[in-house]
Amino acid sequence: MNIANKVAVVSGGASGLGLATSLRLINEGAAVIVLDLNDDAGQTLMAQYPQQVRFYQVDVTDATAVEQAISEAVDQLGRLDFCVNCAGIVAAGRVLGREGAMPLQQFSTAININLNGTFNVLRVAAEKMAAKENGTEKGVIINTASVAAFDGQSGQAAYSASKAAIAGMTLPLARDLAPHNIRVMTIAPGLFDTPMMKSLPEKVREPLIEMVQSPKRFGLPEEFADLCCHIINNPYLNAEVIRLDAGIRMEPK
Repeated sequence: MNIANKVAVVSGGASGLGLATSLRLINEGAAVIVLDLNDDAGQTLMAQYPQQVRFYQVDVTDATAVEQAISEAVDQLGRLDFCVNCAGIVAAGRVLGREGAMPLQQFSTAININLNGTFNVLRVAAEKMAAKENGTEKGVIINTASVAAFDGQSGQAAYSASKAAIAGMTLPLARDLAPHNIRVMTIAPGLFDTPMMKSLPEKVREPLIEMVQSPKRFGLPEEFADLCCHIINNPYLNAEVIRLDAGIRMEPK
């Protein structure tokens, strides 16, 4: 599916991997509906691209807010073709820590934001895509998992569970939406040079780079965006999880 003159919704689209994806889609000629909690970053992006960006300060776990935001934007823009889910949190914590067992709420928060938030956005997006007139391809949904879905480290039980669920629902989602000519793919990123990663001390960053095979560096957000665009452009990519990680296999801790 060509990107030019199409419409995408990107959750978490005002920072990190989501921002890189938003910018790439904009540069390819698409209009982008950005859902993000960061109002300053979202407003800045919309001011830079007033004709192509619609920004909504939205909690992706809020069903009503997501429905209203996407519906309003689609009414204005006339269509929805792509959905890229990047919104999420990094939830760290051992099952048994110094203060005892992990609070259930801590585990639930990771599941709610990372998994439920992803599903909440894609279900609304899929409905808008399916409502379009008949065509050989009505839409593409790309979700973001993590290599932690497959080789999570100690302290990542909640995070890994949330991301493994995203990877696990890829095939059934694709099967559900195939009759509507909507493809579903998932990207499982490794270590990427996002603002969160840049905030870590160098003594923490260096051992992480050592786990990367080749090229021996953190991934660039633009490389994530490149893969999103390739998935959109390649109509035979469907129902698969792609590790984008330079061959990394995370150590136990």
